[in-house]
Amino acid sequence: MDRQTALVERMIEGNSRYLTSIHSAGDVSPAMRLKTASEGQSPYAIVICCSDSRVLPESIFSAGIGELFVIRVAGNVLDRHQLGSIEYAAEHLGCKLILVLGHTGCGAVSAALHGEAGGFIRYITDEIRLAIGEEHDPDRACELNVAHAVEAIRQAFAEHPEIPSAGLEIRGAVYDIRSGGVRWL
Repeated sequence: MDRQTALVERMIEGNSRYLTSIHSAGDVSPAMRLKTASEGQSPYAIVICCSDSRVLPESIFSAGIGELFVIRVAGNVLDRHQLGSIEYAAEHLGCKLILVLGHTGCGAVSAALHGEAGGFIRYITDEIRLAIGEEHDPDRACELNVAHAVEAIRQAFAEHPEIPSAGLEIRGAVYDIRSGGVRWL
């Protein structure tokens, strides 16, 4: 099994533990805090997810302190700031798996579907509208939004060959806020 496949399997197994747990299964102990404070972080995956308070990547994947590099933004949309964070985690922390994690019941996707956004929120919904096109089904729109972000990361790295991207796996998944399960796309 190659390293990227093993990392995806680790996330799948972590999600399985989460589905039956009452408390976080990841190591959040004082010893781990001290270890990562003195030795630094070495997350195994980068997770780009929505800011929604019901989406907790460390819990969803039974991860503890220092295991996931999480980038949160409403609607899991990407701009240069998120891409810079991804580049940092991949290049400087050695992460080899990038996961764009959408979720059911996403308010940003819903706002994009219904054209209900103004102000600064419009920057988010405009990007989601670009991703979903004429789609009207919220679940399919969520999948299309995730796929759009995955492709945006691939394209950004391809357009900048100076960014080391060899060996990176970029995947998409959708978290179900009712069941707690993660469906990999």
